[in-house]
Formats: sequence, C-alpha cells, structure tokens
Amino acid sequence: MVEDIVQAVLSSKEIQRYPHQQIYSYLEELSTNQWYPGYRALKHPLYPILRKIRRHAEYVELAQQATQTNHVIYVSNHKSHVDYLVELLVLDEHGIRPPIIAAGINLFNGLMGFLNRHVTGALPVRRNSRDPAYLATLRAYVAELVHRRDLFLYPEGGRSYNGEFRPLKTGLLQGALQSREPNLVIVPVAIAYDLVLEDQILARQGQKRRQRPFATEVAEMVRYAVGYESRGFVTFGQPIPLSTVDPESPRDFVMLTRHTRDAMGKLYKVLPTALLSAALRPSMLRQDLEDRIDQMLDVLRSVPANLGVESGRDAVGQATGVLVARSVIMVEGDRYRVRDRHVLRYYGRTLNHLLNHSSASSLTH
Repeated sequence: MVEDIVQAVLSSKEIQRYPHQQIYSYLEELSTNQWYPGYRALKHPLYPILRKIRRHAEYVELAQQATQTNHVIYVSNHKSHVDYLVELLVLDEHGIRPPIIAAGINLFNGLMGFLNRHVTGALPVRRNSRDPAYLATLRAYVAELVHRRDLFLYPEGGRSYNGEFRPLKTGLLQGALQSREPNLVIVPVAIAYDLVLEDQILARQGQKRRQRPFATEVAEMVRYAVGYESRGFVTFGQPIPLSTVDPESPRDFVMLTRHTRDAMGKLYKVLPTALLSAALRPSMLRQDLEDRIDQMLDVLRSVPANLGVESGRDAVGQATGVLVARSVIMVEGDRYRVRDRHVLRYYGRTLNHLLNHSSASSLTH
C-alpha cells in the first residue's frame, strides 16, 4: 500500500515542480507501516497507566455506522499523550477498524519512533514546517492515504498547555479534501478527563516554549501517575459529509473548519473538576461555590453542552476529594481555598469555549 501511495504522489503535478530527491526523502519519512496485532498488544505493557483511566465511550454507534459506508477522518481535541491510547482502544473495543494517527515528528525517535514507524503506523508530521515542498508532499500523501485508510487527526497541533481549546491547524484537512474521495466524512470527537495525567507539567508552562525530549516527558508522566486515577470520556459526534465541500473554495473550507471545531467543543464532556475549577475564587464558602456552579450550568445548558453533572451540589460533591488529593484546592470546614492556582486555572479554562457562547465571561477567571 505504501509503495502505491508513493508512486501516486510522485506523479502529482503539484509535486513535480520540486526537486525529485527532496520529495523522495520526505516520502521516506512519511511512509510507515501499521502492524495491528502488535499495536493492540501495546496495551499490556502500558497497563499500569491505562488501568488508572476508566474509559467511557459516548455515541460510539455514530462511528460504527460511519465506517460501514464511508472513509472516515476522526478529528479530536488533544489533552494528553495518553489520548492516542485511550481513543484508539475505544474504537478497538467496539469493533471499529483502526485508523492511522497523525502525530508530531518528535514522537518518532528511539524506541517510540520504532513503534510508531513499524507497529502503530502513525503518520509523522512536522507541525511547524513552512517548507513548501514538504507541505505539498504532506498534502498529496494524505490525499492518497484517505482513499485507502481512515485517519485520526489532532488538528490543534499538540496538547493544550493552558487548558483551552486551540484554533485548528488545517493542512491535513486540506490534503484530505484534495483527494475528492466521494464517501469521505469527518467524525468529530472530544476527549475529556477528570484529571489530565500531565496537568502539573502543562499548567506550569502555560504555553509550549520548546520541544522537550519525549523520554523526559514520559519520565515526568510516570512520576505524576503515582496515585493518579481518572475517568476518560470519548464522545463521538454526527458525521460531517465532505462531498459538498469545494476544495478550491476558501469560504467552504473556513465554514467546514468552524463547523468541525464547534461540533468538537459541544461534544466535550463538562466534568465536575472543570466546573469547580472555573467557579472557585481564592476563598469561597461551599454554598456560594455551589450557587455559582448552578449559574454556570444554566449557561451551559443553553449552548447546549454535554453535561456530566446536573447541579452545583453534585459537582462540588464529586470534585472536592479529587482536587484535594491532587493538591489543587484545600478545604477547611465549609470554606474552599485555592492551593495551586496554575492547575486550577488550567482546568477552569477547559470550559471557556462553551461559556463564551454567551455573556458568561463574568463567571470565569
């Protein structure tokens, strides 16, 4: 299959304007193989981490139905390095054929690089490249790939370091549209956790300043995994058909991008830890905190958001122990205080895209 894609890309008119050797080197980099039995087996050595995340799939039947008659591009937000495992395991557990994941090229070094090239078959992407030859090769490769395989994309371009939904990078979607595959659909996906494994690391950086070695990040994740437990919600949305989108129309593409991001945002599970974090001031009485969350829930219902709790009382009851154990807040009697404002703001900002749908900004930090 890979050789067929390479030959198709090399015959593309857009590609032929660039030096052949340069294009061929990029194609060698992009060409990977998925060995799915080995991919499935990865969950066994990773069990010590995966067992700490209780997976919950929502509306997975939409993905099952979409794959029966279409080629599918899954488009998801990106919270954690474990997203790749959690979301693909959900698909596998429900008998859905495995997609090819697009991943940052920083994940293609050492042992991780070997696994991605020869086991997971992930597509390596130079996210910040502006080389026109590389970008043309990547788009042409993706255009050929979607004729043969489903794709799983994280178009935010990496994990969110401040908790907020990020603008979508659209290069891979543009490549997919160039395929003019008649049965191609986007299935929007959202992933949410009570606690993100790397929350302490991400929140203190606030924004990505430099690419750190992946081995360093893994070591930090293992350290923060001590005592860590969380639910992971993977929510699938209605398929978005691409047959009516003109790949040559900028307006069509902008509308598609907005539609996709809006769908992902509304699918995002609103969990108690995020609600408490968004509502808490430096010091509040429990009743005031519950009332404030009730106001936020009224706003979220009007979006409509994917609520994981229905009242401020339930949200505070479910989130308090979790955030106290994570050293994010402290509780003295009925009074709640902030202990780690960086991590608290990280979780609170995960709801900004929903609360900003109306005049709710006064309810957020």
